[in-house]
Amino acid sequence: AATQPPHPFTHMPTISIMTKNRNHNNHSAPVSSFAENLFAKLGHTLTPEHLVEALTHRSFTHEHEGTVSYERLEFLGDAVLELVVTESLFTQHPDYSEGQMAKIRAKAVSEQILAPIARNELNVGPMILLGNGEADDGGADKDSILCDIVESLIGAVFIEHGIDAARETVHRLIDASLEKVSHEGPSLDWKTSLMKIAHELKINELTYRMEVGGPDFAQVFTAYAQLEENEQSKQLGIDTSQPLGSGQASTKRKAQMIAAEHAWKALNALKNTNK
Repeated sequence: AATQPPHPFTHMPTISIMTKNRNHNNHSAPVSSFAENLFAKLGHTLTPEHLVEALTHRSFTHEHEGTVSYERLEFLGDAVLELVVTESLFTQHPDYSEGQMAKIRAKAVSEQILAPIARNELNVGPMILLGNGEADDGGADKDSILCDIVESLIGAVFIEHGIDAARETVHRLIDASLEKVSHEGPSLDWKTSLMKIAHELKINELTYRMEVGGPDFAQVFTAYAQLEENEQSKQLGIDTSQPLGSGQASTKRKAQMIAAEHAWKALNALKNTNK
């Protein structure tokens, strides 16, 4: 079975916090190198209590009575993150419409963006407190959990230091991704972009055929972006018996987005060829 990685606070008697580990032992809590590096990335320190809470998954609380999960901090951090990103878009891009800003914000605060920040920049995986089952299932590297941790840490900074400090933390973590996302074009919303290019080419709109496989606890969704034949699709030489794109993911929405991306790229190449 997987073992719980070292907690970020261990063996430092000057900071007293009682935290249950898998063996239900209590530790005096230090600021370890893990935590120091994390604080440097966030731009602000956190008390042991808030840091532990921000890193505690609900699976750990189910196995250890009296511990508190990060879910409330995550809820708060999610709101702070959206506010700061919205504020940035509003001030930095006065020419963007509400619809454009909404799509950019959705991408900038998505699991796709936040999980790599947690994994590669904050390096929080080894610090997350997980229950035995979740740890065995690789929870410390799951995008969904890593995304939650970024939001819970932002929430913790807000609670301790206020909105200005939380704003600084969000800018530290998100600005580079936000700048990139702000100029991504079609990739902001592949499904909408696919509908638009299909309309431009005057072909029928695509539908998504779904397949589901795998066990109930780890389902795999496969989406196929399928085009119905019409005169224009015939003229363009599109084989409508085959999907234009396919995608596989852990959710229906993600699978459809991947399929839409592949289909858009196929139609865009066709569009450029027929210019």
